[in-house]
Amino acid sequence: MGIFHRVLVVWIVVSVFVHESSNVEGRAHFHKKQKNKSSNKDKDSPVSDPPADSPVSDPSPPSVFPPPVPSDPSPNPDDPGNSNSEPCVFDVTSFGAVGDGQTDDTPAFMEAWKAACAVESGIVLVPADLEFMITSTIFSGPCKPGLVFQIDGVLMPPNGPDCWPKSDSRKQWLVFYRLDQMTFTGSGTIEGNGGDWWELPCKPHKGPNGSTLPGPCDSPALIRFFMSSNLVVSSLRIQNSPQFHMKFDGCEGVLIEKLSISSPKLSPNTDGIHIENTKSVGIYNSQIANGDDCISIGRGCSDVNIEGVTCGPSHGISIGSLGVQNSQACVSNITARNVFIKDSDNGVRIKTWQGGTGSVSGISFENIQMENVRNCIIIDQYYCLSKACRNQTSAVYLTDVSYRNIKGTYDVRSPPIHFACSDTVACTNITMSEVELLPAEGELVDDPFCWNAYGNQETLTIPPIACLQDGMPESLAESSSSYHC
Repeated sequence: MGIFHRVLVVWIVVSVFVHESSNVEGRAHFHKKQKNKSSNKDKDSPVSDPPADSPVSDPSPPSVFPPPVPSDPSPNPDDPGNSNSEPCVFDVTSFGAVGDGQTDDTPAFMEAWKAACAVESGIVLVPADLEFMITSTIFSGPCKPGLVFQIDGVLMPPNGPDCWPKSDSRKQWLVFYRLDQMTFTGSGTIEGNGGDWWELPCKPHKGPNGSTLPGPCDSPALIRFFMSSNLVVSSLRIQNSPQFHMKFDGCEGVLIEKLSISSPKLSPNTDGIHIENTKSVGIYNSQIANGDDCISIGRGCSDVNIEGVTCGPSHGISIGSLGVQNSQACVSNITARNVFIKDSDNGVRIKTWQGGTGSVSGISFENIQMENVRNCIIIDQYYCLSKACRNQTSAVYLTDVSYRNIKGTYDVRSPPIHFACSDTVACTNITMSEVELLPAEGELVDDPFCWNAYGNQETLTIPPIACLQDGMPESLAESSSSYHC
């Protein structure tokens, strides 16, 4: 019995010691791991905090060592485990840019671009408090993904046509070509120096003895994205472009948000945003005031969403012009909603030339507020820049166009609703719902214009639109094959 008692006591003591020793080791290991991770993130990491809108990496996974081999996915710069990597920022002043507004800084920008293009998530930085002048330049890819062109200062072209290098293209200034996953952003300003360009005649104009002279139209577009995808353009101030402020051609996957675009009301051909042959576009929460279309949508565009945009003064939101020189035009699935248009020559407009082919379909204008707008709702299938355009039988086919909850005031110089459809190719499936437009001043113009336009009114409109025909035209089916896209 004595031996058994002594064995039992020894067994209990050993068990307690082993149990306590295990607990202490576990606690020490846990606290040590947390301390190292916190220290890496708070003290050693050179990576600056991400912008408020950027996704932040989950800090919970522990650091991974050794560093990944080249075959592994590239490490996330926001990950605490990547604390030894330097930010890939390429400041143009580090490449020789002066930033005095007069020196040609083009070579420095090109060198910074090449360096940033060669690494993932590279940043071309145009620093604040300086003014940089560069000549017509093509920033081409392909580049590593995640490239950012960040303008925090002022960036501008040469001041007018007299200062424009003769060897440079007059069609465009900044061109971004063959890029994927690029962001164009910053808190700075792109100044177009367009004043002297606006004095040049760009459209057909009066000549001697009653003649009509063609406009040269060689003023440069300010910014052009060409054959690129997955683009983000945000937060910049873009102003006083010689011609179009921003163009997208042959692109797919474009997000445009929080832009401020401005030029004088009488500046010619200064469209705010123009897209052509471009798909999957979102234009959000931006302010545009200029001398032409606030947003213009050309041929080959589909799946475009416009929301939270303020236009004016301007020529409104336009689809077209389409079908010029007997060309085919295909535009579909365009939505503009929650838009404010003020002091503009047009509100929401679709314009096509006679002689074109193709179709415009699936168009929705919804929740549009108008203030002192001329031609609030307009379809013009007789668009022409001179009086020399001849009548032609073919036309771009317009169908499935809806106008819902469009309210506000109009300039009484023109009827607020104008549907001028082709003589031979009627507009069909036009839907009107909760359209209430009153004169900004003067008497109510109660004679909206319709020509060969078919559709329905879900509610009564103000002013009444009795000229919109019910049903479908009998002749449309006979030649419908030429309208397919």
